[in-house]
Amino acid sequence: MTPDDFRKLALSFPEAIESAHMRHPDFRVGGKIFATLGYPNKDSAVVKLSRDEQTEFVQSNPEVFKPVKGAWGRRGSTNIHLPAARMDLVHEALTAAWRNTAPKRLLKNR
Repeated sequence: MTPDDFRKLALSFPEAIESAHMRHPDFRVGGKIFATLGYPNKDSAVVKLSRDEQTEFVQSNPEVFKPVKGAWGRRGSTNIHLPAARMDLVHEALTAAWRNTAPKRLLKNR
């Protein structure tokens, strides 16, 4: 998966927009970040998962997912190594991140 593939997937969710945070592109819904691109390097992305979701993704695909270092990682922020990632797997992680962040009014239809 490429960074552009990740960007297209992230922007495919209802009301998702691209912005920037700390010089990295990020993806927001309802003004809140659900994913970031290019952190910690150009081949990486971050999704905002619950702790349980993070554990599942990391255990089932350790070559693709790992917790972000530090406190953010302990709260569920999860790195994705894009070159090793499959589109369907990243879509699943982005779906979880979007649902964790989206306003309740958007979740009714998803």
